Amino acid sequence: MVSTTLAATSFSLLRNYNANVRAFAANVRAPLQHSTNYNSINFLLPLHSRRSLSRVSVTNDEEAAAKAAALNAGSEAPTIFDKIIAKEIPSSIVYEDEKVLAFRDINPQAPVHVLIIPKFRDGLTTLAKAEARHGDILGHLLCASKIVAEKEGILDGFRVVINNGPGACQSVYHLHLHVLGGRQLKWPPG
Repeated sequence: MVSTTLAATSFSLLRNYNANVRAFAANVRAPLQHSTNYNSINFLLPLHSRRSLSRVSVTNDEEAAAKAAALNAGSEAPTIFDKIIAKEIPSSIVYEDEKVLAFRDINPQAPVHVLIIPKFRDGLTTLAKAEARHGDILGHLLCASKIVAEKEGILDGFRVVINNGPGACQSVYHLHLHVLGGRQLKWPPG
């Protein structure tokens, strides 16, 4: 319990710190847009350079969120995705049928970034929990990814990603597929 609270608190502090630094830097830079010398504002920023913060903070945020989420993975409590399915939380729905719901990711990593989730978890919190009985829904999720890619106009090039566990930065323990496209995707992806 203490480690859960500590991880959540550390993640919140890191997220708030990074958000405040970005907002502060944006406000400082705004009036200086016509200047070519940004070194004059370095004294206003924290000791860490903006470059090292941007490189490290994104990775740390994702890793911290994944570790915090993993601590509650066994819980039967509703996830954010359950609340989206129940329409308690608004989302930008791209596709929906009786088995799956597809909606735009709020933190897109590509011009097109859509999440596809099964409407019923049925024990599928991660892909590692899949059993033979889940074959129908797993196949349906992949077929839905093709439908989403077609609707989004990226059928000629898209990627489907499933993050599994904290080592892959899974942050919501309700199986979900990421459909990414709309730009050249690089290889290797990780």
